Formats: sequence, C-alpha cells, structure tokens
Amino acid sequence: MGTVFLRRLSRWQAESQREQIADIHGAAYRDAYGALPLERQDFIRRLTEHDVQQEDFDLVLASDPALVGAAYGFRVERDSAWWQEFQDVPAEIDELAASRQVFVVAELMVIPARRRERVATRLLTDLLARANPAVALALLEPGDSTARTAYQSWGWTKSGQLTPLEAPPKEVWSRVLDG
Repeated sequence: MGTVFLRRLSRWQAESQREQIADIHGAAYRDAYGALPLERQDFIRRLTEHDVQQEDFDLVLASDPALVGAAYGFRVERDSAWWQEFQDVPAEIDELAASRQVFVVAELMVIPARRRERVATRLLTDLLARANPAVALALLEPGDSTARTAYQSWGWTKSGQLTPLEAPPKEVWSRVLDG
C-alpha cells in the first residue's frame, strides 16, 4: 500500500465530492459497533444540508491516491442549531460554547483496509491544527470500545454525555487543545 496524502476541501469541494465521501462512510461504518450507520442518502443529506453549512466547517481527506479516509468538523456557538439537537447540555460545555470555544469533530472515518496505519491519527491532527478552540469534542456510541481506545490514545477523556432529542445518548469525549 502506498503513501497516504492529506488534503483539505472547501465547503464547495466537500459538497461536490459528497458521493466519494459517502463511499468512505459506507466502508468505514459497514461493521461498526452499536447503532446502525446512516443510510447513504441520509449521510449525504446530513453532510450537505447540516454539517457543511456550519460556520468554520473544515474537512480533510486522506488518499493513496484512492480515498481512504476523511475527518471533518466545525466550531459551534451556544445558540447554533447543532446544540439545539440535544437535551440538558452540561454546564461546563455550555460555558465554553457560549464563548465560541468548542470545535466538534463530526466524523472521523477510515476504510478498514487502511486502519492501524495511523491514518486516523494524521487526519485528526491535521483537522485540529487549523482549529483554535479551547476544547474539541467528539460524540461516540456508548460502549464503542474501538473508538474509545483510539480517542484515549490521542489524549481525549470522557466528559459525560449529550442526549439527542430523538436518539439514544452519546458519550462526549473532549480534549483541551494547546492552540
């Protein structure tokens, strides 16, 4: 297998490559723990109608030259639509969000054939390098030991949970950023 290269996409580029990003999502979550992954069209709809529309959206792709992974996220302010999807936001996270200090890692996905090659580590590092918030957050399925182990190895800690209005609770993992 060849060298993996990373590149950033603008919002417009992300929307125009939504089908290829959906391919990565499908492959990465095919055998995932817990809840069933979004159907392809539901993922594309969430990507293009919600995630890409967030302020400070950022996306990094990994390729070898075929696409093998992607990571994306965005900053969230307390009054943004993203927070309105949850019940009972913990006070400490609410405080950070009020001052625009939170970056949400919305997706981190690598195709199974390229796992354990530090592709996810590189994607996450590159994604967070441009963000300048106090804290980064990721939402994990409760009990997903594979994701939990990865985030722990990157210095993240479990910070509680957020409960979406129409879905089961998600574990909130956070990392204080240097930058």
